Amino acid sequence: MALNTNKNLKLYYSIKEVAAMLGVNESLLRYWEKEFPHLKPKTVSSTNVRQYQEKDIEQIKQIYNLVKVRGFKLAAARKYLNENRSGADRSNEVLETLLSLREQLKDLKRQMDTTIV
Repeated sequence: MALNTNKNLKLYYSIKEVAAMLGVNESLLRYWEKEFPHLKPKTVSSTNVRQYQEKDIEQIKQIYNLVKVRGFKLAAARKYLNENRSGADRSNEVLETLLSLREQLKDLKRQMDTTIV
């Protein structure tokens, strides 16, 4: 097994960090944990502190995409995720790609604007 030299890679993220990543409140993440049974971050039993892994964050991004971006009601999002796991995963990948592309286009536009001036 190769040593991972990426110092930015973390195994666990706090609820505060995950909320900041998505621009939502911590209370919304706690609420979604109740509404979506498959979303279960690790908790430290003595302190009850949530520890989110990358897989948890990916699930939250899928929920965010369905509820906040596409406008699904919670029951519909829950049903969609249960019935169409692979489709939801693929939909999330497409969204991530589009968001990345959008940022690249913005950077390109900024570079062009500075070159023209």
